[in-house]
Amino acid sequence: MSGLFLSIILPAYNEERRLPRTLEQIFSFLREQTYQAEVLIVENGSTDRTFTIAQEFAEKHTNVRVIQEQRPGKGNAVRSGMLQAQGSYCFMCDADLSMPIQELNKFLPESLGEFDVAIASREIEGAVRYHEPDYRHLGGRLVNLAIRMLILPGLQDTQCGFKCFRREVAADLFRYQTLTGWSFDIELLYLARVRGYDIREVPIEWYFDPDTKLRAVKDALYMLRDIFFIHFNHVRGLYDPQD
Repeated sequence: MSGLFLSIILPAYNEERRLPRTLEQIFSFLREQTYQAEVLIVENGSTDRTFTIAQEFAEKHTNVRVIQEQRPGKGNAVRSGMLQAQGSYCFMCDADLSMPIQELNKFLPESLGEFDVAIASREIEGAVRYHEPDYRHLGGRLVNLAIRMLILPGLQDTQCGFKCFRREVAADLFRYQTLTGWSFDIELLYLARVRGYDIREVPIEWYFDPDTKLRAVKDALYMLRDIFFIHFNHVRGLYDPQD
């Protein structure tokens, strides 16, 4: 796809209910844009009709690619899509569209200027949360406090599932990714910091989805464990640039 500007990477695990509406919203948005874009749907291990639905959509849209990632884990799905993306900018997007797709242009150079990594933030000035229970918000802030203290000082929201990378940066960071669960975002941002890449937080509108697959307490404990794995990987030299 010569001149392709944007790749949208959409990890999809058991998303037969939400995927059709999400894809319609994405393509309705893309039809209004002046740039060329592709959508990569990465299915990994679904037990429902997610893969079939994705294939049916791809048959109707030439700029859709469907990838089957055999290894489980959202991190594996996003990594597979990022490393196969052809756009100058690569945007990872949750299938629930808890951030309206219209917010996407905030992550592009026309709005941000030149950058390496742009991450959605539900916490910085200008961001708005809708319908989130107080206990979920408090839990998220406690997790972020630990992340800021232990590994990523200064970043107010590392776990929102909407992030944009220059393709060259994505090719570098995802090459060294080792984590495949919910903590893969932390590892990638840590790598970006180590490499000296410019990370921008972008305030967004965000809507809480009661069907979220995040298990608040259990996944928070996994994240804390993974933070120590990331530090250990760094000490072992696993993130050192290789030829």
